[in-house]
Amino acid sequence: MAQYNFEGEIENINERQLEFINSVIEKQGFKGSKVTFNAVGSAGDNYVANVKRIVVEGENGNLSIIAKIAPASEHLRENFHSQLLFNNECFIYAKVLPKFLQLQKQAGVPEEDQIKFPKYYGSLNEAPNEIILLEDVKVTGYTMLDRFIPLTDYVVKSVLKSLAVWHSLSYVLKQKEPETFNYFKDNLLDLYSIMAEKKDNPAIAFIAHIEKMAIGVLTGYPEYQNAIRDKVTGSLEKGAKMQKSEDGNRFSVIQHGDAWTNNIMFRFQGDELKEAMLIDYQLAKNSSPVGDLMYFLFNCTHHNARVEYFYEWLDYYHSELDNALSNYGIKANYAYPRDQLDADMKRYGKFALGNAIVTNSMIGLKPEEASKVKEQLNTGDLSNVSSVNSMDNSTIIDYQKKLIGLLESFDKFGLL
Repeated sequence: MAQYNFEGEIENINERQLEFINSVIEKQGFKGSKVTFNAVGSAGDNYVANVKRIVVEGENGNLSIIAKIAPASEHLRENFHSQLLFNNECFIYAKVLPKFLQLQKQAGVPEEDQIKFPKYYGSLNEAPNEIILLEDVKVTGYTMLDRFIPLTDYVVKSVLKSLAVWHSLSYVLKQKEPETFNYFKDNLLDLYSIMAEKKDNPAIAFIAHIEKMAIGVLTGYPEYQNAIRDKVTGSLEKGAKMQKSEDGNRFSVIQHGDAWTNNIMFRFQGDELKEAMLIDYQLAKNSSPVGDLMYFLFNCTHHNARVEYFYEWLDYYHSELDNALSNYGIKANYAYPRDQLDADMKRYGKFALGNAIVTNSMIGLKPEEASKVKEQLNTGDLSNVSSVNSMDNSTIIDYQKKLIGLLESFDKFGLL
């Protein structure tokens, strides 16, 4: 390590990864520069990656890079298929995003309406040393919102616009270069399908434990307990079956797969929100657009807001999909009809509920609670990992409210 001018938080980064980081920094013209590593975020922001901010101080300026580093824990790597996740994300940044941007430029889409994503500096794909190096978009004015605060209407619409643009480019690619689209979808692997196939996967015990705990949190609400029973434990198998049905589906897209608050960067100008940028594509796959819509709306908004805006949000998404497709002479009602969206919402309802119960149990944890869960995940014995048992009373009350809100929303919108 003496050969590098590195300082700061470099623990948990091995020699091969440091060597790769150094090679990328040198390619950017910063050979021999001072390099400082700092941790990004707090516990609960990310469970399956180690994220660092790397600040490079050169003679003619600075460079800030975000490094996503695969977990070293063999248990975590195996149980949550770290290599698969990192390969998915590398593929999106190296192949899919540049192609999508090329499609927009060829169509003359104005720069302000083009898809936004961090610059990709490169990746090391060799297990167990996987690492992705990306532009630090905070330098250009993007920020992350508080994951504990439900998103408001205008923020939700900004994200829905970004999702609509993202989805639209799959439909464009399907029409213009179907072989390229097929190449993309075939190279993005679905985590749910792989986990469902591995019957002895400890992650199944982890998910079953979450369902048991969620039912316990809803003591006193027997109708809600009955509504979620088997929804979580059945979500892996349900998701795998639905994934098979999407393979030849003309309405499928390259889905983001993990669109929640911490995977979205926002750029404000004063108090005005200018745009939302999607990041973190580890769960990207070929699937229905509603997978992204339901995951986002049921994990990042409050029940009362959903009651007021849910159908308006879906209409807004579809209108933005139409706007994005109009650059290529395609109508949204041909590519993805509005009534098909409604039908897919119902088709994915039970799976989306199970998924939301799991996700909400994790993203609502306070940093000190999330630290306990992360330590438990590293042990490999997932049958004893409990996000709920790690919660204090106030977090349990919040989780109960979220669960009730989810169930009331799913019931109101006919998704149960």
